[in-house]
Amino acid sequence: MTDPTPRHPQLAVSAAIFRDGEILLVRRARSPARGVYTLPGGRVEFGEDLHTAVAREVTEETGLSIAIIGLAGWREILPASQGGKGGDGHYVILPFAARWQAGEPTLNDELDDAQWRHPDALDGLTLTDGLPDIIAAARRLL
Repeated sequence: MTDPTPRHPQLAVSAAIFRDGEILLVRRARSPARGVYTLPGGRVEFGEDLHTAVAREVTEETGLSIAIIGLAGWREILPASQGGKGGDGHYVILPFAARWQAGEPTLNDELDDAQWRHPDALDGLTLTDGLPDIIAAARRLL
């Protein structure tokens, strides 16, 4: 029987999408980050360039069209067996700064809420680790 858990890091992308001074936050509907607000995004497919992956993931998760500005940093989530919070997975996430171009959030089944928030008004939300730092880095690119 083959172990379904990859034995190497998974590459993912996300987008800090800004519109009229606000950023889009989405809440994950599934474990391991169920109930946590984060940026829309997901895994990069084999052979896919990073900008294509960001645009595809944003469209799949929210229905939005974006203009990608640039790389806003990186995050690494280690497996729980290595002291991390990634369950069995190891993820390297590349968040990009982006500007909203068109559409209103229409969520897929991976998400259960979306909110446009001012980056300084995130109180009361459960956020992914390091999200305020990524948002600040993305704002500097705009």
